[in-house]
Amino acid sequence: MTERKNGLTYADSGVDIDAGNRLVDLIKPMVRATARPGADAEIGGFGGLFDLKAAGFKDPVLVAATDGVGTKLKIAIETGIHGGIGIDLVAMSVNDLVVQGAEPLFFLDYFACGKLHPEATAQIVAGIAEGCRESGCALIGGETAEMPGLYKDGDYDLGGFAVGAAERGTLLPTADIAAGDAVIGLASSGVHSNGYSLVRKLVELSGVAYDAPAPFAPVMTLGAALLTPTRLYVKSCLRAIRETGAVKGLAHITGGGFTDNIPRVLPKHLGVGIDLARLPVLPVFKWLAEQGGIAELELLRTFNCGIGMIAIVRREAVERVIEVFTESGETVTQLGEVIEAKGNHKDEHRVVYNGHLDLSR
Repeated sequence: MTERKNGLTYADSGVDIDAGNRLVDLIKPMVRATARPGADAEIGGFGGLFDLKAAGFKDPVLVAATDGVGTKLKIAIETGIHGGIGIDLVAMSVNDLVVQGAEPLFFLDYFACGKLHPEATAQIVAGIAEGCRESGCALIGGETAEMPGLYKDGDYDLGGFAVGAAERGTLLPTADIAAGDAVIGLASSGVHSNGYSLVRKLVELSGVAYDAPAPFAPVMTLGAALLTPTRLYVKSCLRAIRETGAVKGLAHITGGGFTDNIPRVLPKHLGVGIDLARLPVLPVFKWLAEQGGIAELELLRTFNCGIGMIAIVRREAVERVIEVFTESGETVTQLGEVIEAKGNHKDEHRVVYNGHLDLSR
């Protein structure tokens, strides 16, 4: 008979409460730096509080979004580069909020791991806090779960949860989107946070190591280049919405690319015509396409290809909207226009591509 051990602790099972407390101490200053009207951004309570009245809202509609970072995490884990992953986590949710015309108010994160390493985890939270500051939202809470047996030591996963608000009657898309409206695109910073299962497969096929110079950006390692954080579009989009009154719809280009995301903000009888020759394909996508011989339509349905946000704009105001976006630091390309959907099965013909992507290197 096996002798029973006395005095077992939670730490004996692989969960270190003291490490969790150490992490909280490390991240408190980062969290405080995200304070905004409506939230003091203190952590430690059982729930986070937000005061809509103090934030200046009179008749708000709340908008919520949640997302993760997907298998981009695998590259961060393999390379040990964790600083930008937190920005990705925030961006994937707050970019979805602003698409509906909502101002992000607060954010919560969920971090799960096999063994908690407070200093390394604090790097991730620092990225989350930076993403929140850049988006104008408060980091008001989160959860850290140490789960040995479910995750290996060194592995982790992230989830993010954002809530925003818009005054009633100001939500996007508007009901007056019509054929002839202009379609403009805001440049992406890279692959963002979608398609990384394919990206990792293509890297494997290429034989290039993550610590080798990136073939498409030799001043960086391949790992660092692929971990470029998702661009945050919140401030520029809110400014364009509020200052021009001409933005009718926005589409965040995530999984599904142009093909699946743009129709989500259009009336059923409308589609868009996109001039692919105008699309500024980033070098990373040209390299990825080359490694796998990826077909053009597959690229357009998997990756953002260089455009991370689409705006549908009243045609007569397109120059003013482009001016505001440019002043806000965005690189803007006019890609096409809204058209009548074609064919008997209109859902299959909502995005019409003209010409071809420039994939020459």
